[in-house]
Amino acid sequence: MFSRYKKQPSAQPVQTPAPEKAEAATPAAAAASTNVVRKPVQKKAAEVTVNDKERKRKERLGEIKLELHRELLENLNLAALEKAAEAELRAEISAISSEVLESRNIVLNREDRTQLNKELYDEVTGLGPLETLLQDDTVNDILVNGPQQIFVERAGKLEISDITFKDEKHLMRIIDKIVSAVGRRVDESNPYVDARLADGSRFNAMVPPIAVDGSLVSIRKFKKDKLGIDDLVNFGAFTEEMAAYLQAAVSTRLNIIVSGGTGSGKTTTLNALSSFIDDAERILTIEDTAELQLQQTHVGRMESRPPNVEGKGEVSPRDCLKNALRMRPDRIIVGETRGAEVIDMLQAMNTGHDGSMTTIHANSARDGISRLENMIAMAGIEMPIKAVRSQISSAVNLIVQASRLQDGSRRMTSITEITGMEGDVISLQELFKFQRVGLTPDNKIIGHFTATGVRSNFSERFRLWGFDLPASIYDPTTM
Repeated sequence: MFSRYKKQPSAQPVQTPAPEKAEAATPAAAAASTNVVRKPVQKKAAEVTVNDKERKRKERLGEIKLELHRELLENLNLAALEKAAEAELRAEISAISSEVLESRNIVLNREDRTQLNKELYDEVTGLGPLETLLQDDTVNDILVNGPQQIFVERAGKLEISDITFKDEKHLMRIIDKIVSAVGRRVDESNPYVDARLADGSRFNAMVPPIAVDGSLVSIRKFKKDKLGIDDLVNFGAFTEEMAAYLQAAVSTRLNIIVSGGTGSGKTTTLNALSSFIDDAERILTIEDTAELQLQQTHVGRMESRPPNVEGKGEVSPRDCLKNALRMRPDRIIVGETRGAEVIDMLQAMNTGHDGSMTTIHANSARDGISRLENMIAMAGIEMPIKAVRSQISSAVNLIVQASRLQDGSRRMTSITEITGMEGDVISLQELFKFQRVGLTPDNKIIGHFTATGVRSNFSERFRLWGFDLPASIYDPTTM
């Protein structure tokens, strides 16, 4: 009765790479090589170091799991799964799998049987192969390049995982499960989607035909334990002196922009800075995907929404920001400014909502200013460049630059104040920076944080608010 589930064996020839032919170096090449000082480039394809026996075992378990999953879909009452207790559901899955294995004369040891039941439970209730990675606290990002290649980021470095999907249909089923849970869809007519998992993790997917070699998925995992200022100082993201300055800046309601590239720690930095906000203030947050974890009592969270299938119902960040201005906020925090909402953000900073914060994608403080100018231009606002820069200089007080360095470490590489206008140019002064001095043999960055010797333009404001910072924190550090 189970014959329709059996798979026909398919013999696929294994292609082994041809051995490289050693070429004799010509005298001219040999002579030239003596003058070459650059390091040789080592090209190595990403591969999983699993021995042949283990690989065959996983393939066999994968085939058994696929057939058992089909059997479970036929036997389980899927409508009742939401109300079923975890222990009860696990027992039911174990019973069904044992019955099927026995009927097919398949013998598994206890370890394989336990692993199989766990994967079946993840397939039925969770996100299949991704569940293991989502539950691994050391994984920060999950990047899927087709069904057979899954990368993870640990400690700022990418590494390939030995976890795979069975095929493209298996991967698409998991993608559909994720996006349908938040009322969205992805298919050939709408080949990309941005969503949020149940635990708050950010999810993005792009499917064929746009994704050529199989569906592309990226998941930025949601941190359950928020990192505070003390944690970031202990991790070496910045120094105690920089933390003292940032505490004074946030507490005295300076308008702050956190700038940086993708994965540089902008949202983590914004979360940490928000810990300095007084608990009595009313804060409104606006995000594309809700990631901020503010600890204050009076926080209103808003999340933008894309258009539906009919192209209607869109709620943009700018719509949320306009409405937020009518809700008596003390501070407005925008998760990321990337479009027309920049105008309303700058106006909010200029019209009584001091202490507002946001993030932008930029590689330096000066690039951040240029990004703001470009976003204003893209919004269709026709203003003289001097008026645009004047608006920015009066609205933004501080730019904090976060960077992910080549060794995977994330550091606050610069703290820069905007001091006003000099003619048509916005005047900046850098107070703190990360000074790189070298690289260890194992590619670890050697460097230190130092002040530039420039005293803060807001020192008097700090003093009047009760934050009389010692002048010594602005003294340069020599190593």
